[in-house]
Amino acid sequence: MDGEDRARILHWNGRKWRNRLHWQFDMTWLGEDAHGGWLAVPAGTVVRRGRDDAFRLPDGFVSVVPPHAWWTAEFYTTHPELEVYVNVGTPAEWLPGSIRQVDLDLDVVRRRSGSVQTLDEDEFAAHQVAYRYPHELIHDARRAADEVTDMLQRRVEPFDRASLPWLERGLG
Repeated sequence: MDGEDRARILHWNGRKWRNRLHWQFDMTWLGEDAHGGWLAVPAGTVVRRGRDDAFRLPDGFVSVVPPHAWWTAEFYTTHPELEVYVNVGTPAEWLPGSIRQVDLDLDVVRRRSGSVQTLDEDEFAAHQVAYRYPHELIHDARRAADEVTDMLQRRVEPFDRASLPWLERGLG
């Protein structure tokens, strides 16, 4: 499906393993390129995490959802600490009017300083036991986190300049 066929507003239907609610919010379709579909989430967007109270995002971002990848990425221009935030999860499912992904706890960030760090290793370890992650799922999540860490450190696209025109279009 090409960009013209996609709805202008798509709902992000984030889940945790075993179909538990996670991040829920609306995104604006911007277009697609060789890296995937690009969407904007402006500052002030109402978001909800699980069953917590909804709130407005202080910093907007542009997200890329690559086809078949075990991650999605958020690119920031105004966040005080973060440049890129990558969520490791199952490959995203494009559904009519929404995108669904199961978050697998691990996140990889590149800070404004240029340092790259993997977050939530403790949560990933605890959930492997509590929610009985299959061995293949653990392997694929770990492989994706390691791959993304390398890409962020070496600034392999889309983690160098590919996000710039989308940031301008979506948040400019």
